[in-house]
Amino acid sequence: MATVNGHTEDRYQGNTPAAAPTPKQPFPTAKSVDTQSVLKRLQSELMALMMSGDSGISAFPEEENIFCWKGTITGSKDTVFEGTEYKLSLSFPNDYPFKPPKVKFETACFHPNVDVYGNICLDILQDKWSSAYDVRTILLSIQSLLGGKRISSHCYAEVTVILKCTLKFSRNKTNRLTRAYIFL
Repeated sequence: MATVNGHTEDRYQGNTPAAAPTPKQPFPTAKSVDTQSVLKRLQSELMALMMSGDSGISAFPEEENIFCWKGTITGSKDTVFEGTEYKLSLSFPNDYPFKPPKVKFETACFHPNVDVYGNICLDILQDKWSSAYDVRTILLSIQSLLGGKRISSHCYAEVTVILKCTLKFSRNKTNRLTRAYIFL
């Protein structure tokens, strides 16, 4: 029984109790739960990357959006890419790590596995993706791809032909060709 405006009311109407007022709290949707787990995963990967001490790779969220990162890799020693710093963009989907991030070169890169738009042809970013991979693994794989000696494994045949011809020249001339392409 409750008293409202001096009158006594029976909260029970018949045998069924009246619904008690409840505070409005939205139930978490599956998408917001997934987003939270992705946020935690990306924060964890950022910390692991910062603590790893790997030379020649780095990445950080862009401004306040943890789903968009800017990364850098430095060309490996004893390659035509040595000493060149490349800027990358990494865009993580809402279902990361079950789907790979989209990774692109922002700095022009003359390589058989990189097209003129910066798209990277790398199996772990496509059909060989595994949720066990992380940002560190991706950056190290791209760095390794640049330093790889196998130019027969390629996605962009035009660059492969040029590189095969260029390999006949000295490393210095190849390095100049790469650096000249970067500044186009």
